Amino acid sequence: MILRFRTPREPSRGDRSHTAGMPYPAMVVLLCVTQVVYLIGAIRMATVALTTANFVEKTSGDGIVLIDFWAEWCGPCRRFAPIFEKASEAYPEITFGKVDTEAEQALAVEFDIRSIPTIMAIKDGVIVFSQPGLLPETALDDLITQVKALDMDEVRKQLTA
Repeated sequence: MILRFRTPREPSRGDRSHTAGMPYPAMVVLLCVTQVVYLIGAIRMATVALTTANFVEKTSGDGIVLIDFWAEWCGPCRRFAPIFEKASEAYPEITFGKVDTEAEQALAVEFDIRSIPTIMAIKDGVIVFSQPGLLPETALDDLITQVKALDMDEVRKQLTA
């Protein structure tokens, strides 16, 4: 993306009412901050809301998907949320998904979620980990390291045995 700013002599293009009356340096700062926030948001890997409509699409391909089954009323879920979000920023190559068990009861039933939060790890379309309970940051990092190290050919071989 190329950032281009108008000089004070250039004619205005379109409606700029949100910057009308603003001193020119302040307008440039506003535009710069807006673009930086946009660019950072585009680069940062945020968590993805998983629903019955997109679950298969997001979890069946190659790569790792970590899923947090949670609910708004759940205290441990609210305490785990910042840990999960921080991990999503530290591991942009991993898809971090959240399933709201209140809104997506069919998914909670399908995966036999009886306690929340429940953390599930899927690698290359295969569930390799599922455990209820709040994980501390170090345990989540350890889980990610272990899932990354899995030999999926060996896992598939064990599943068919």
